Amino acid sequence: MADTRTDISIPPEWALHKAIWTAWPSHADLWEENLIGARLEFSAMVRELAQADTLKILACGEEAIASAQAALGDCAEIIPAAFGDIWLRDTGPIFATTADGLVALRFANNGWGGKYTLPGDDTVGDKVAAAAGTPIRRFQFVLEGGALEHNGSGTILTTRQCLLNPNRNANWSQEQAEHYLHAAFNCHRVLWLENGLLNDHTDGHVDNLARFIATDTVVCQSASGDDDPNANLYAEIANALQAMGLTVHLIPSPGRVSDDEGEIVPASHMNFIIGNAAIVVPTYNTTYGAAATAALQKLFPAHRVVGVESTHLLSGGGSFHCITQQEPVV
Repeated sequence: MADTRTDISIPPEWALHKAIWTAWPSHADLWEENLIGARLEFSAMVRELAQADTLKILACGEEAIASAQAALGDCAEIIPAAFGDIWLRDTGPIFATTADGLVALRFANNGWGGKYTLPGDDTVGDKVAAAAGTPIRRFQFVLEGGALEHNGSGTILTTRQCLLNPNRNANWSQEQAEHYLHAAFNCHRVLWLENGLLNDHTDGHVDNLARFIATDTVVCQSASGDDDPNANLYAEIANALQAMGLTVHLIPSPGRVSDDEGEIVPASHMNFIIGNAAIVVPTYNTTYGAAATAALQKLFPAHRVVGVESTHLLSGGGSFHCITQQEPVV
């Protein structure tokens, strides 16, 4: 039976980190022609964060271990481990603090609603917890970390499209979902957005839509260009967040971003990772990346906000927030 004691809290991402966990793009059969580019983008992220954060990087297989060590040198600790793919925000543990220290919250994983079921993705969270020396509290329902945004004071922001999707937990009502979230996270308030980005295979992960930057303050995107495919969604999100009583700041979206076949991809400047001293923002070779980075810099005056190209990583379905999971200082 899952441990449902309510003595835990989830620190906000801007709280001091003991480490940031992530995973090196390791599987050539998954990344294909984007492997080299994904590794270059990953390395750029690590170098920015490593100036003030301890990076713990999983690598799967001899080639991946060797290439990670060659690319990153002394920037990070490379840890051999089996995993399906690099999206540790979703497959890794969510670290929580308790009166007795840190715990790793672990949830069931079904490959983002059965779409991408890979060997090792259901167990890599245990490997991270073991390497961190952190006890596990286990829950039986399906949940990905990118589906939730925490404000550090017991409020969770999420989407109905993802959390109430029957491909995760069949027949969950909103009331049932809130019950399970309270049991796992000791949250006192759940705020619901409706839908995620167009063509987002995660079914609406909130870390592509809106992010807490203070207890009652969020940042989300405004449309860029006349052909932004998510223009109406961005307006709906901003209005919904304001109606929740939150202070809302807008930054430019990447606009319309397409893959080599012309299909719209879920590019988002929201998928940034907050480090101890740096914030790494994904950009996508559009004219709006610099403006988004500059806008975030004004909101994070104590951090160095840097934009890093993430087009190759996005080919796998996510970006810098998706591939990281912070371990807070207790």
